[in-house]
Amino acid sequence: MKIFPAIDIKDKKCVRLIKGDFDNKTEYKISPIEQAGKYKDYGFKNLHIVDLDGALTGKTVNLDIIQDIVAKYDLNIEIGGGVRNFDSIQKYTDIGVEKVILGSAAIKDKNFLKQACKKFPNKIALGLDTKDSFLSLSGWKENSNQLVLDFLKEVNDYGVSRLIYTDINRDGMKQSPNFEETLKIAQISNCPVIISGGVSSIDDIKKAKSLKNIEGIIVGKAIYDGDIKLEELVKEDA
Repeated sequence: MKIFPAIDIKDKKCVRLIKGDFDNKTEYKISPIEQAGKYKDYGFKNLHIVDLDGALTGKTVNLDIIQDIVAKYDLNIEIGGGVRNFDSIQKYTDIGVEKVILGSAAIKDKNFLKQACKKFPNKIALGLDTKDSFLSLSGWKENSNQLVLDFLKEVNDYGVSRLIYTDINRDGMKQSPNFEETLKIAQISNCPVIISGGVSSIDDIKKAKSLKNIEGIIVGKAIYDGDIKLEELVKEDA
């Protein structure tokens, strides 16, 4: 199972949010590039990056930082945050990221998702961010009236190469991921699923490894707060 240490970028800094709330954030002194280097030094192969400025503006605000990370370190990077058109996807694929995560734009316009999967085969990941089983949009500031399972059934054959399922109520809370809901997603998904939100301990990682159709898990705040040691975590990365 793949471990995805997380880097969330806001104002050129590494930050962590609680439940996606931009007013409830912690800033860290280490820069995103230094943090990526740290993960690389420990032996991680994958990296999950969110451009929070992009999520708010719909633009590739931190493209230069992400380009530096790609150029310096041989990491498989998935990037999300405000990717709302083909031009943004192209910019990211041109600099060498492995997967581009589509969220709000794909949920608001299923045809955009379908065309993106055709235009960029094996490059598109779909971010399903949910609160109480309903999809959330626009940096989690807007709730939709769409149930996540219903939406997935509609787009399941579009050619998405990876699903990232986040329970917003768990994100940054370190209360363990919502394994029950993630399993429901994984059981019907045509592509592998990444678990996101709420990882609190190595036990969460071990539990995720026992589940079917789970490609990996994203770990963020538990790393920054020291609840999970990187030397322990990297042993679970396969």
